[in-house]
Amino acid sequence: MAETLIKIDGVRKEYKVDAGPNVVALNGVNLDIKENEFICVVGPSGCGKTTLLNIIAGLEPFDSGSVTIHGEDIIGPGPDRGVIFQQYALFPWMTVRKNIEYGLKFQKKKDGTTYTPEEKRELAERYIKMVNLTGFEDSYPKALSGGMKQRVAIARGYALNPEVLLMDEPFGALDAQTRAQLQEDLLQTWQNEKKTAFFITHDVDEAVLLATRVVIMSARPGQIKEIIDIDLPYPRTQASKMDPEFIRLKNYIWDTVYKMYLEIPK
Repeated sequence: MAETLIKIDGVRKEYKVDAGPNVVALNGVNLDIKENEFICVVGPSGCGKTTLLNIIAGLEPFDSGSVTIHGEDIIGPGPDRGVIFQQYALFPWMTVRKNIEYGLKFQKKKDGTTYTPEEKRELAERYIKMVNLTGFEDSYPKALSGGMKQRVAIARGYALNPEVLLMDEPFGALDAQTRAQLQEDLLQTWQNEKKTAFFITHDVDEAVLLATRVVIMSARPGQIKEIIDIDLPYPRTQASKMDPEFIRLKNYIWDTVYKMYLEIPK
C-alpha cells in the first residue's frame, strides 16, 4: 500500500476583510495524499480549492492545523513541489528549450551539485519529447498555440523532478479538442513518471477521467465533503467516458456538487 506523502490535518484559513467579518476559506480540512496517486479536487466556486493548493505549495500561510510532506512541516515553496497554473507564465523572450531549462538554473541535484549546461539541455530535450513538442525547441511562445504553451509549462514542471505536481485548472482556458488531447497526454506522462498529482478542476468529466480519487469540497467555508475512489482501469482515454461506471461516477459527483451550489445563498 502506498505511503502518505502529504498530510493535511485540521487546516483553517481566514482572509481578513476591511469592512465586515473575516472570510473563512477553509475550516478544518483533513486529507492524506499518497505517493503516486492522482487526486482531483472539485467543488463549488469559492470553496477554497486554490487556497488549499497554494497552502500545499507553500505559497500561502494558514491560521491553524498542519501540512506536512514526509512528516516535515511545509513552511514555504520547495523543489519537492512543482506548480502549474492555468496561465502559462512563460518568458516570452526565451525559446521553448530555454523556458524549460530556466528552473534548473536554481535547482540542485541529489548530490548537491548544480546542473551543467549539457545536463540541462539533455533534460529539456527529454521533456520536450515527452510533451510532443519535438521540432519546436527553438520557437518562442508567441509562435505557439495555447495548448502548446501549456505543454511547455507541464514539461518545465516535470523537468524540476518534484515529488508532487500541483495543478490549478491547467486546461481551463483551452478549447475542447486541445483539452481532450492534453488530458490523455498528461495521463500517459503520469503513468510513465510516477509522480503524485494534485489537480484542481471545475470539470467533473475531467476529474473522473484523470483521478485515482476525487475529493469533493463543500461550499465555503471549505471542508472535505466526500472522497470518491475512481476504480476505473488505466490507461484511460476519451473512450473511457462511455463506460457505464464512468457515467455513474460522473453523475454522482456532479449531482453532489450541484446540490451544494444550489444551497449557496444568492
